[in-house]
Amino acid sequence: MELELAALAGVAASTVVSGMATAGWEGVQRAMGDLWRRVHPERADTVVAELGEARAEVLVARRNGDEQAERELVGEWQARLRRLLVANPEMVTELQRLIEELRPTVREEEPRAGSVTLTANASGRSRITMSGRDINITKG
Repeated sequence: MELELAALAGVAASTVVSGMATAGWEGVQRAMGDLWRRVHPERADTVVAELGEARAEVLVARRNGDEQAERELVGEWQARLRRLLVANPEMVTELQRLIEELRPTVREEEPRAGSVTLTANASGRSRITMSGRDINITKG
């Protein structure tokens, strides 16, 4: 059961952290605040404030291309959510609902692509084909 809770917490954390950098950020903050209020109403305002701090970190990380910082934030929220689920297994359904509620917000922003720089030098009768993504070449 512990592995299932950790996996669910991981999916939720990834969804939440990704959602922090979207236009639907307020929905992420509200949903997480509501989740905490159900089990720990005394901590909910603190969690909401910490989400705001984490959002600022995500925005800076994305602006700087710092994927490691974003992964660390996912790890932090995964640990928090896992502890919440271990202590309150009845919240599994609520967390699954939260994931489904937030996924459209996160999908709106995907795919997230960084910049791609391609450079090639040809000489003689060389043929260069470059692509930043999918490419189909047919010789006709």
